[in-house]
Amino acid sequence: MAGLACAVQLHRAGRQVRIFEASDAVGGRVRTDKVDGFLLDRGFQVYLDRYPETGKLLDLEALDLKAFEPGALIYRDGRLHRLMDVFRRPASAWSSVTAPIGSLSDKLRVGLLRMKILNSSFEAIATREDRTTEAYLRDYGFSESIIDRFFRSFFGGVFLERALRTSSRMFEFTFKLFGQGSATVPAQGMGQIPKQLAVLLPDGSVQLNQAVQAVGIDSITLKSGECIHGCATVVATDGSAAHALLPGLGGPAPEWRSVTTLYFAADRSPIREAIICLNGSGAGTINNVCVISDAAPCYAPEGQSLLSVSVLGLAEVDGRLVEQVRAELLEWFGPEASSWRYLRADCIRRGLPEQLPTRSAPTSINHAGVWVCGDHLSSASIEGAVVSGKQTAAAILAAKDSS
Repeated sequence: MAGLACAVQLHRAGRQVRIFEASDAVGGRVRTDKVDGFLLDRGFQVYLDRYPETGKLLDLEALDLKAFEPGALIYRDGRLHRLMDVFRRPASAWSSVTAPIGSLSDKLRVGLLRMKILNSSFEAIATREDRTTEAYLRDYGFSESIIDRFFRSFFGGVFLERALRTSSRMFEFTFKLFGQGSATVPAQGMGQIPKQLAVLLPDGSVQLNQAVQAVGIDSITLKSGECIHGCATVVATDGSAAHALLPGLGGPAPEWRSVTTLYFAADRSPIREAIICLNGSGAGTINNVCVISDAAPCYAPEGQSLLSVSVLGLAEVDGRLVEQVRAELLEWFGPEASSWRYLRADCIRRGLPEQLPTRSAPTSINHAGVWVCGDHLSSASIEGAVVSGKQTAAAILAAKDSS
């Protein structure tokens, strides 16, 4: 996403660009595969429709974004409890207030926190004191109950870690976007997002299945041995790959948050609602479950439903894991889960770069004449990747104009 955003900006400024992609399609971690008529994103992902910079590049109407409900169903004590954004779903106020997820004062604090963050600019959030999200929530007065039963599972799914070590600035940034808009998926899968950016580039400028072996200021060498020359080189890979291509790149390679996503096909949806289900029980393997086809029907063939189940970390995908997950699904949804057909599991080793508090890095780096961009230099999100790519393009243009 960072490389595509950078290339689009350079192309719009009248520069010639060529992208060399090691895999068989654009998008990096934002990919969708078709399996038995189902659309399977590589790991459960969403697009937040209020991303400010990404929204300027994309044709959101053409993506036909399908939104999830602003809230969650939380599994605890053998059943699912509803906890909604009552400012946007006032009819759910009573069920949300009476749900055994935190105290009444916790829920009032959620409202106060919402007001505080929505009234803060992104610039103000970026300058606030930074600490772990867990410390931030405790300092704000939330009880251990709501932290454990809601925040760890909901933001655990966003940050891919339940310890809530992630920067509180990233928490506020994400909370604001959820409060302003919706979590969505394109009607035809998350992979449509990078495909749409690639279409904005001239034919032939994106070359697939072209792994790069070495980079220089004005050239790259492919693994085939071919040398390609240009006037500027951009490394728009994940952080670990960037460090491998550029030994001595500032700071250590990023630590990674991983996730294992299992997909199941069902004859009908167990919830029939576009909403995420969270594990608030404090036990079990599952972190969150979503019937994606309830939001975007095209993700499943007619007459079937597609369930996505997220397990945080890298799990060994074998029959034991599938049966463990199925056993938990039986507890959540009842006997019908026994008939659901297992489709595939995705082990996403490099799901998100870890974002600890007070991590400071420019969104674009010039390393010995080679430019570097990616979400590892910004917020770990689609928006962060796009911001880094756009700012790198601006820096290249400024450097060329001044030389």
